[in-house]
Amino acid sequence: QPFIRIISPEVITASTGLDALTQVLEPYVSCLSNPLTDGLCREGMTRAARSLRQAYEQGDDPLARGDMAITSLLGGLALANAKLGAVHGFAGPIGGIYPAPHGVVCARLLPYAIEVNVRALQERQPQSQALTRYDEIGQILTGNPSATAADAVSWVREVCQALQVPPLSSFGIRPEDLSLLVEKGAVSSSMKGNPIELEPQELREILAKAL
Repeated sequence: QPFIRIISPEVITASTGLDALTQVLEPYVSCLSNPLTDGLCREGMTRAARSLRQAYEQGDDPLARGDMAITSLLGGLALANAKLGAVHGFAGPIGGIYPAPHGVVCARLLPYAIEVNVRALQERQPQSQALTRYDEIGQILTGNPSATAADAVSWVREVCQALQVPPLSSFGIRPEDLSLLVEKGAVSSSMKGNPIELEPQELREILAKAL
């Protein structure tokens, strides 16, 4: 008999919903962002912020499901016109090598990618509008007009915990694999949208913290 892995609706909702969130967040801070994609991303993040956990916890809520479906659509339109960033730059190679759900990989990487990008921008491009945008992401996700990028990181971490996102190591990724993933991720198409070119050690840091 062929092996069949049974995946619950909640797990699928978490993975696809977290991917949708990432796909409206990364284009917003992309070096290729533009007025068209900005509007799409703001709307998508607003919908995901209010409905992602609800769709996970109450899967029969049509309003929450609708919000996440629209977020997914908006993310597709945004990334097609502004690319993505480090999270998806790694998610492609990881998904091609390991049996790891794409959205789970994105979610696990996302808070660390935000932290490393913000630090790199502060150190090397302190005038970048992406720094302001990371603060705006915190404000959109939390609903707090005084929120910062650090609040965005905290919000993502809390959601990942609530949606039971496992560490990358649970899919067989080991510390000795990181050099290969950094090499592949650095040249991926999605990485070209990252708001700043990250150094190899910064890319490795994102992966190491997500293990």
